[in-house]
Amino acid sequence: MVYSPARKEMNNKELIWLCILLLSIVDLDGQDTLSNGSDSLTFKGQLSAYTHFNSSNELPLWLGARYIPQLNYGLYFRTDQILDFEASANIYGNAGLKLNDTSSANGKIKPYRLWVRYSSRQFELRAGLQKINFGSATMLRPLMWFDQIDPRDPLQLTDGVWGILGRYYFLNNANIWLWGLYGNKNPKGWESIKTVRSFPEFGGRFQFPVPRGEAGLSYHYRKADSRDMDSTFTVNAEIPENRIGIDIRLDLAVGCWAEGSWTRKSKNLGIFTNQEILNLGLDYTFGIGNGIYTVFEQLIASSDEKAFAFENAITFSLLSISYPIGLFDNLSAIIYYNWDDNSIYNFINWQKQFDHIVFYVIGYWNPEHYKIPTQSDAENLYAGKGLQLMLVYNH
Repeated sequence: MVYSPARKEMNNKELIWLCILLLSIVDLDGQDTLSNGSDSLTFKGQLSAYTHFNSSNELPLWLGARYIPQLNYGLYFRTDQILDFEASANIYGNAGLKLNDTSSANGKIKPYRLWVRYSSRQFELRAGLQKINFGSATMLRPLMWFDQIDPRDPLQLTDGVWGILGRYYFLNNANIWLWGLYGNKNPKGWESIKTVRSFPEFGGRFQFPVPRGEAGLSYHYRKADSRDMDSTFTVNAEIPENRIGIDIRLDLAVGCWAEGSWTRKSKNLGIFTNQEILNLGLDYTFGIGNGIYTVFEQLIASSDEKAFAFENAITFSLLSISYPIGLFDNLSAIIYYNWDDNSIYNFINWQKQFDHIVFYVIGYWNPEHYKIPTQSDAENLYAGKGLQLMLVYNH
C-alpha cells in the first residue's frame, strides 16, 4: 500500500539532482505560474503523512511522511507543437516503534519523474525517467510490465523507468507505441530476475479500435541477468527474453476485458523459463443510491519450465466496490480471494475530500501469511489485522 521500506543513505548523484530541483523552485519567487508569451512554468507538490497500527507486527506502530515536489515548464512553438519538461522528487521517511522497546527508521530522496517531451497533434516523443503503462485490466494487470501500481494505494505511486517513448495517433483512434529503455536494473512489474543494465531494452505496442471497444498487441525484449540466482544458472548470466501481450476491452451491457502476457527466456532456467498471466474482468455501475461502481477480475499466473504447462499456477479473484457518499466522501472496499489456499484479503477505505486536503481511513483484515501477487511488503506490515490513517495535502 503506502509503506515503502528503503535504505537510509542517499548517493551523491541523487543529492546533486535534488539541489538543482530545489534551486529551480527558489527561482519561482513564490509564484505558482510565470508566463512569457505562451510559455509556462508551474510548481506544485503533494505532502502526505500516515500512521499505521498492527498489533501482530514486530513493530506495531509505524509513522511516515512523503513529499513529492513537481516542476513543469512548457514551450509552445505553434498551436499544435509543444516542448515541455517535468522534474519531481520522492522524499520520504518512516519509523517503526514498539513502545518501551525497539524502533527502526529509514528514508530516502530520489528522482520520481525527470523527462522532456515533444508533442504535436498526432505525435508524442518523451525521454527520461517516466511512467509507462497500458492495457485493459484495471487492478490485476498482466501487462504491468514497467510499473507496479498497487490498487489499494490511494496515492497510486510507482517508480518510473529510464527510456524513450514515442507514440503516433491515427485519425481512426488507432495508435502505435515504440520504446527503448536503458539503465533499469531492478525487476519491474512481474519480473522476478534483474535486467542486464548495460544492454538496452526495446519494444512496442499497436492499439486499434474494434466494434464496441479497442484491442492491443504488445511486445518487449530485454536481457535478463541471472547472476544473483542459484549457481546453477550463473553460466547463463545474460539471457535474452521475449515478452508478448494481448488485450481487448468491450463496452457491452457491462464493461468487459481480457488481458494476457507470455514471457519466454531463450535459455532453460527451470520454472523461470516461461511465465503466463491471464486476466478476465468486468465492471458495472449499479443504479442504487449515488451509484455503486463494481469491478470483478479473475487472474491466473504461472511460471513453468514448459510453456503453458500451468504446473505452478496461482489463481486470484478480486472484487472492488466504490460508493460516493455525497460530494466529498467516498467509501470503497477491495477483496482478494486466493483459490490455492482459500484465503481472503479484505481492505476498506473511507475518503474525505476538502479543498486541498484528503483524509483516508484504511482498515484491513488479512491472513498472517501474505501472498498477494506482485505486492511485496518486506516487513509484512499488512499481514493480519490493522488500521492506517493518512492525510494528503496537494498544492
